[in-house]
Amino acid sequence: MLKKISAGFIGILALVSVNAQTDSTKKPTATTTFTGSVDAYYRFNFNAPTGATNNLTSFTNSNNSFELGMASLKVDHSFGKVSATADVGFGKRAQEFSYNDVGTTLTAIKQAYVSYAPSDKVKFTIGKWATHIGWELLDAYANRNYSMSYGFSYGPFFHTGIKADFSLGGKSAMMLGIANPTDYVSAPNSVKVLIAQFSTGTANDKLKAYVNFQGGTGLTHFNLVVQGTLSDKVNLVYDGNLQSTKQGTANSSWKSHALYLNYDPAKTLGWTLRADYFDDRKINPLIAGSKNIFATTLSANAKVDNLTIIPELRLDSGSGAIFSKNGGTTKSTLSFILAAVYKF
Repeated sequence: MLKKISAGFIGILALVSVNAQTDSTKKPTATTTFTGSVDAYYRFNFNAPTGATNNLTSFTNSNNSFELGMASLKVDHSFGKVSATADVGFGKRAQEFSYNDVGTTLTAIKQAYVSYAPSDKVKFTIGKWATHIGWELLDAYANRNYSMSYGFSYGPFFHTGIKADFSLGGKSAMMLGIANPTDYVSAPNSVKVLIAQFSTGTANDKLKAYVNFQGGTGLTHFNLVVQGTLSDKVNLVYDGNLQSTKQGTANSSWKSHALYLNYDPAKTLGWTLRADYFDDRKINPLIAGSKNIFATTLSANAKVDNLTIIPELRLDSGSGAIFSKNGGTTKSTLSFILAAVYKF
């Protein structure tokens, strides 16, 4: 099947090449933009003994310590119908994002890709880019909670491959692509993953929906993101995942549900309450000792120009006693985070 898909891509690219040769009368213009961000945080867990963090999600694996999250620099360049993006990160956040490739270094190429858009309805991209699956993103400034959900932490981070984006008219669009195994820049084997997305929404953008997919040999992952605007101050987001893997004759799976209630009483202040449920797999569980976990996170976003201050309280509760405390273990744990995020 993947051979047929690859042949289809080659055919499409051949047609695009012919079209490009017959449309060379317009003189392209070049543009370059630089953007970046820096984030740092302090995290304190109220019952973690010395040497433990009681952290089971990405990017905040510390306790009673000031930490650099990530410093990023992104360059976007376009020349007519062709564009390129290079996005580099420095810090533990970047290291965890590219965990299969960077080893112990704190520097990682978060994204690096080139794109060609023969028209305003089609765009082809090849390289490495952040996953389309889920609502949360790697960059701290793009999220309202500083800590990450379980669905994000155990889902895909990025893809390396080729994809095509199609505008279907109105608010609908589709993406199809082929990529290396999830979170690998260089493929460890010949297996490839099919990725896809269908997005749509109402004309006034008050309701948006994204149906996402990745699948390959032994892997099937469906994701649904729905965002609804209730007023100019309140909106809701749902992010759900179902991932299954085949191990020999046995199938294993996990699922997650996250609901975000966002309230912005003023331009300089916002609140986000996230309810995050994670149901772990039965075979080779990702979190040993607990079949499911429920986490409630309340974050404030206080903005001063390009700076956002995020104080956050998070309560994680498992069906088993999986968190550390002095003298033993406990089923729940409370954490506090104070983060500063600057975007330029």
